[in-house]
Amino acid sequence: MLQFVGRRLAQSLVTVFAVSVIVFIFMNLAGDPAILLLPPEANAADVQHLRRALGLDRPAYARYVSFMTQFWYSDQVKSFRYSDQLLPLILTHLQWTLVLAVTALAISLTIGIPLGTIAARNRARTIDVALRIIAVLGESVPAFVTAILLMLVFAVKFGVLPVAGLGVRHAILPVVTLVFLQVAVLMRLFRSELLEVFAQDYIRTARSKGLREWVVFTKHAFRNAAIPVLTMAGLLLNYLVLGAVVVEPIFAWPGLGWLIVQSVAARDYPVVVGGATVAAVLVALINLSVDVLQVWIDPRVRVT
Repeated sequence: MLQFVGRRLAQSLVTVFAVSVIVFIFMNLAGDPAILLLPPEANAADVQHLRRALGLDRPAYARYVSFMTQFWYSDQVKSFRYSDQLLPLILTHLQWTLVLAVTALAISLTIGIPLGTIAARNRARTIDVALRIIAVLGESVPAFVTAILLMLVFAVKFGVLPVAGLGVRHAILPVVTLVFLQVAVLMRLFRSELLEVFAQDYIRTARSKGLREWVVFTKHAFRNAAIPVLTMAGLLLNYLVLGAVVVEPIFAWPGLGWLIVQSVAARDYPVVVGGATVAAVLVALINLSVDVLQVWIDPRVRVT
């Protein structure tokens, strides 16, 4: 197990390094932040002075090394736009992204697994066909389209929910937007896994012994069908964290996605690079946790 975790950690470090380098390169190619930070009447001398103050006059590789070695602990690494210490600024916004992501995933699991069970137990019947059609729609419609439609109906037409802001009522529309796709994916996956499990010999043996159907489902079918769902839940959590870049700016939810989008427009490259790096670390930790959990739950993974 320790060797397995060590390999995964090494792969994660390489991934985080690659993400930080790629984002840093693209942000440096996007333009000079000093021009945006200064008023239009500023002259060339003002631009040069600000570039020196921000450390932009140094070579790119020196700025990258300095940034990555000091970003995690130094209070000298700050946002160009907000002038705040960088890591606390990113973590403050990240917590609101995690609120959306964890809430959406919990609701998706609560809804998706029962719907998948209903669809599997009523295979080829009307309710199964209807649920599969809804699932296809949920997977096909982009998140930004769902968000705009929800805003149009519940915020603009009926006015029962706020369009943007921070609070419990403000979180409803972005959470529903994220839940719509997740429920569709989890429902279809759990349905297919249950149908495959129901066709196994040990399920037929359990039924032939006279066990009640709910016992067969809870003690024999559910656990084996849930293993791929747990793996998918971890992947969906990654999607929820990264998908915040699309959903949060629409609802002005002050999470990490909103912060990164605002910082890209302002060419605030410390926030963009730092935010992308923190997001990559979080995704790597989620993937590692899912891998370890899968090995712990399913002994067959340890054999292979």
